[in-house]
Amino acid sequence: MADAAQKRADAAAGNPAPIDAPGWMRIGLRASGLVLALLLTVPLHYLWRLLRIGSPWPRIFLGWAARLAGARVERIGVPLKRDVFYISNHLSWIDILAIAGQSGTAFVAKEEIRAAPVVGWLSMLNRTVYVKRENRLGVADQINQLRDALADNWSVTVFPEGTTTDGHSLLPFKTPMLRVLEPPPPGVMVQPVLLDYGAVAEEIGWIGLESGIDNAKRLLSRRGSFRMRVHFLEPFYPHDFPGRKTIAAESRRRIEEALVAALGHELRPFAHDVGPVRYEAPERPAP
Repeated sequence: MADAAQKRADAAAGNPAPIDAPGWMRIGLRASGLVLALLLTVPLHYLWRLLRIGSPWPRIFLGWAARLAGARVERIGVPLKRDVFYISNHLSWIDILAIAGQSGTAFVAKEEIRAAPVVGWLSMLNRTVYVKRENRLGVADQINQLRDALADNWSVTVFPEGTTTDGHSLLPFKTPMLRVLEPPPPGVMVQPVLLDYGAVAEEIGWIGLESGIDNAKRLLSRRGSFRMRVHFLEPFYPHDFPGRKTIAAESRRRIEEALVAALGHELRPFAHDVGPVRYEAPERPAP
């Protein structure tokens, strides 16, 4: 256990452990499975597009991809099918595969995910809107992309923490991407979503200085599978909580309440600085 914790700490510090031969074999097998799934679903997706009918294939493929990455996803609650703005906590690129596999939603995600091997291309199948956290001048364009995605896909997911955490913490919610709800488009509801990785949350989380490539290799070389629960919480009308800051606060309150119940203990402060979202980890007490 101590060795695993040290390896995880090294990865977060940007010093990944070498991958052994069985690990490379697992990467190869999972990559082969993704290729086979692509060969089946991508032609069907474009055929559906050609026929101008709604394509279920990105959702099917991304659900398969989550399973190939090791996630055994359990859905709890009922996701709204259309006219919904999902607001979720965020741990890993696997979040995108899992939520999309359960709901077919489009996404807003951090720019770094675009460069992650395989995952970046996969997430574009569902019209992911990539956000450069330091690009404040580009917010208007990103809002327009969000409106288009909501109109075309019926649902959009945002990760308002602005980064990925460890499953035991919840950062303040940033609100710029919620401007799309000022005022709310007609008929649109907000549905908070809790992603719960259980006992493996800290292992799965993409945190610290670990690069996207190193994180993908580490998870795809991992032995076995893991359980992941996607909780679709009670939706609410944004008109009842006017303003993006109020909507963010209510969503965070519901997600925090559900996460504390899932963990069985109070949340802890996130232990890593995140410069782009101006988060500074509290100092640890001296031993």
